[in-house]
Amino acid sequence: MVSQSPLLVQTTSYAKKFCSFYSIPEKRAYRAKMSYFWGLTYLCSSSGYLIMKGTNKLQLMNPFIRKQMIIDTSAIEDYFCRYGPRVLLTFVKGSNEYVVVASCTVSCSLHVYQSRYSRWVTYSKRGNPWTVLDFVVLHNTIYVLTNKAEIGVLSLNSTSLKLLELKNMPNGPSFLPKLLTSDGKLLVVFFEQNKLLDVYMIDFSTMSYVKLETLGDLALFFSYPKSHALSNPGKWGYESNCVYYINTIHPECEVYSGSNNEMIKCIVPADSHRLPPRSQLYWLDWCFQNQHDEVDYSMVQ
Repeated sequence: MVSQSPLLVQTTSYAKKFCSFYSIPEKRAYRAKMSYFWGLTYLCSSSGYLIMKGTNKLQLMNPFIRKQMIIDTSAIEDYFCRYGPRVLLTFVKGSNEYVVVASCTVSCSLHVYQSRYSRWVTYSKRGNPWTVLDFVVLHNTIYVLTNKAEIGVLSLNSTSLKLLELKNMPNGPSFLPKLLTSDGKLLVVFFEQNKLLDVYMIDFSTMSYVKLETLGDLALFFSYPKSHALSNPGKWGYESNCVYYINTIHPECEVYSGSNNEMIKCIVPADSHRLPPRSQLYWLDWCFQNQHDEVDYSMVQ
């Protein structure tokens, strides 16, 4: 499994303690030889790791290099529910240390764990002083997106958030936007199937939102836990100027045009007929197994 192509994380109702991966271009499933879901709730994939929530813990597993990390969450358990959180794993440049950023849409809180200190720090509680919806790593810096379409730089040396002064900020719709990166660019995406696809690039030279008319050479990969952008997707068997969307309820990937947001096709697994009787297949998330985000403590004072 050395391909950099996005894989789908999938599981079945028959054996939820196991997961596997599905490659859309290859029309093939790969079975992971590690147990995962027993007593755990899947949250997302980040930096090649699958992140699960258990009682008072986060369990991070990388099935490609057979590595596991466990983080105690008892200090933030009241704010960090099993359902609705978003989690980002990033490593510290030049070391074996790592940072985990977690937000919960239910409690509207933001928490950061740094392995060098082995503890959680709360940045925002109940949405005060801000509510963070999404976050990414760009140029060794963690950027966050608030519910007011503000973009800020998260400091790892204090509990501060430096909001950028941006022009032409969009009036966000009622549903949640996504913050993505691709080829050194920062993107804000508002997407609803067949209804709305607004993509903005942050132009750091003019400090403004710039609306893109089409996705061009980009493909977007949407799921509830986390979304991604990939340039030159044809290299990995995907189409440019398209949105690949999974909703976690059915094993289907809906493909929408990046020009008019019309559905082009619907992709289903080729081997679903091999499932055990009375078993249901679920596509949970996208996994970029060779993704390895890094942050630099010196970038934000």
